[in-house]
Amino acid sequence: MSWLHIMIFIPFIFALFVPFVYKWFTPQVHTGWFVLAAPLAVFLYLLKYIPTISAGEAIRSDLPWMPSLGINYTIYIDGLGLIFGLLITGIGALVVLYSIYYMSKEREALHNFYVYMLLFMGAMLGLVSSDNILVLYVFWELTSVSSFLLIAYWYQRKNSRNGAQKSMLITIFGGLAMLAGMIMLSMVAETYSIREILSSTEMITADSLFLPAMILILLGAFTKSAQFPFSIWLPDAMEAPTPISAYLHSATMVKAGIYLVARFTPVFGGSAEWFWIVSSVGLITLIYGSVNAVNQKDLKGLLAYSTISQLGLIMCLLGVGSASLYFGYGDESTVYAFAVLAALFHLINHSTFKGSLFMVVGIIDHETGTRDIRKLGGLMSLMPVSFTLTIIGSFAMAGLPPFNGFLSKEMFFTGILTVTESPVFGMESLGLAFPIIAWIASVFTFIYCMILVFKTFMGKHRPERLDKEAHEAPIGMLIPPMILGGLVIIIFFFPNVVSKYLLQPALIAVLPRFAETGGIDVNITPWHGWSTELIMTIGVIGFGVLMYRYLRKWSPLYGYFPQVLTLNHMYNQSLAGTEKISLKLTKKYMTGFVRDYLVYIFTFMICLLGSALWLSKGLSFDSSNDAPIHVYEGGVIVAVLIAAFTVLLAKSRFTAIIAVGALGYLVTLFFVIFRAPDLALTQLVVETVTAALFLLCFHHLPELRKERSSIPFKVTNLLISLGVGTIVTLIALSVNNHRLFESISGYFEDSYSLAGAKNIVNAILVDFRGLDTMLEILVLCIAGLGVYTLIKLRLVGREKE
Repeated sequence: MSWLHIMIFIPFIFALFVPFVYKWFTPQVHTGWFVLAAPLAVFLYLLKYIPTISAGEAIRSDLPWMPSLGINYTIYIDGLGLIFGLLITGIGALVVLYSIYYMSKEREALHNFYVYMLLFMGAMLGLVSSDNILVLYVFWELTSVSSFLLIAYWYQRKNSRNGAQKSMLITIFGGLAMLAGMIMLSMVAETYSIREILSSTEMITADSLFLPAMILILLGAFTKSAQFPFSIWLPDAMEAPTPISAYLHSATMVKAGIYLVARFTPVFGGSAEWFWIVSSVGLITLIYGSVNAVNQKDLKGLLAYSTISQLGLIMCLLGVGSASLYFGYGDESTVYAFAVLAALFHLINHSTFKGSLFMVVGIIDHETGTRDIRKLGGLMSLMPVSFTLTIIGSFAMAGLPPFNGFLSKEMFFTGILTVTESPVFGMESLGLAFPIIAWIASVFTFIYCMILVFKTFMGKHRPERLDKEAHEAPIGMLIPPMILGGLVIIIFFFPNVVSKYLLQPALIAVLPRFAETGGIDVNITPWHGWSTELIMTIGVIGFGVLMYRYLRKWSPLYGYFPQVLTLNHMYNQSLAGTEKISLKLTKKYMTGFVRDYLVYIFTFMICLLGSALWLSKGLSFDSSNDAPIHVYEGGVIVAVLIAAFTVLLAKSRFTAIIAVGALGYLVTLFFVIFRAPDLALTQLVVETVTAALFLLCFHHLPELRKERSSIPFKVTNLLISLGVGTIVTLIALSVNNHRLFESISGYFEDSYSLAGAKNIVNAILVDFRGLDTMLEILVLCIAGLGVYTLIKLRLVGREKE
């Protein structure tokens, strides 16, 4: 195992020790100080790869897992993986530091909190660094499980449990769809390696599985990144503690879908289907999130919908930029590639200002006891540092200078305008809709950013509405958002440093054809002259100020939207309907009769295996090598059939038991005929004991009485018995004629020389499988002792009575 693998597994390693640290050192020392070392160590370790990766190289390390199946845990870190790795560990370290002051070590189960967070951190690191698609899927689902635990951390609250359930159902559904798509890709490319799949683009594009695989993978990405209409889980996930919200829902988990789309753009990008689906869903999510954010009364709810909106913006840019692969080489390809660069830039910017805002909202909640905008106001003088940080984060999200969001928002407008200036995939008629919708969404973004600042910190302070006396947070809680707020400003003044060392290598990972030119030559500056983008920004500010000024007059329009048509209502109704249908269905087949359950099982077996035999090509039954059937063997077969039908048609238990015993003894005759005396003796003893036990047990059972069953007995028994017997016989005959591997009987041919046994069966049972046989005997001994103990206790109880 390489050092790279060890660093990726560090969060999991730390998670093993967290319960012991919590037990030994709490309440003297906060557990977070121990946990902080994990993300900080990985972050510093990844920093050393920046020069290497910015030079056009990638880091790779192999760890064999199941090499015979072509499944290994191969770590591959390129420019795209590096950005996500730095965000996961960097934001993770700041969130852990923030949680030390936010989470009370006296009142909270910190060992659970930090174990869940480290599991999530490790899963995200594994996800963005895995080269094997099956390993990636394992980490993908681990993020869903760990986020479920984090969202339901305060499991005593009903809303927390419901939010965790909703996120789990939606993201797991998408994960299973994604797995199916990835399996299709591996079937076409004949490999599980993402690197090799990316090099097989032409073969995948020409295959009939191209479109189904694309749709299934996008389902996984859209559900994880809260794209419309799967975005309903994100607001409900705000029931988690603020450090969790700041980590999962601003910088990491919701970005996993973005990573997936960016990673597979080289495979599916350049196709009209990918362009339309990704860009359209992103644009709809952008407008949906921004419009709904304005109507929120809870600060975390506002940030949740703003996150949905910003994720839609990034997704839309990735969809638009994928058209670069359609043009090949040339100026038009470079123009569309600029949209991908803007997406990557906004990915970083969003993590900085949204992480800072979540932390500030957590501070407001922590120090005032409420997040309700209607109760807040006038906090500017009481919480000046929080106010300053809110201005930095909100104005960056609104796209105002001098903050990094202004730069990526201008690049967003440039990327969206590309579809009107250089139409592709039928954009000649619909291209104008893209910048119009983007501009409207930006106006609403500006409005909810102003709400966040002015409704919280301006106006009249009403302490009677607050649960606590408002005051500034301790310095330890302010340091993490201050670091992120500082990055917001620093990136604005030095964007090309980020572009050179992070954005350009990531662009090459998303659009590999630019590897020859080292990316695209772009100089990110705040001022580009009087351009269309600047005019759009001025329009956003002007119209946004006007709409915010008259917010009370037009905001009641939200109340006219019918609740029946909301996505949450549809989800709740579908969940309730599914539960009702499943309850009715369960009552239908859960009859309480074991026989009914066996009927279902055997019927499914007949249908499944029978259809498989029917559809199998090249299936044949060769009896040329079979031994001839003698008259006495035929007589035994007839006797077996008679005994079997007697069991089937018996009207009393006694008759059925005798028929079953006779059937067992007739099987013993087959062992004698086939010269297996040891098996015959074993069968004879077992059958005698079994028949005796059956008679003893049934003697003490109540009289047989007719029970109401939805399935007629005798005809069904006959049909199912014949069906199962026929299917098993056909499978046995077909298997005997279609040997895929060499028989293992040759391995036991020298049993006499190896084990000194003249009987090969005895040699297998006693020597070759001696340990297995000993354990089977041990199980029988334990079962016998248990039966003896129960009988003894029953007899002792009767004596006492």
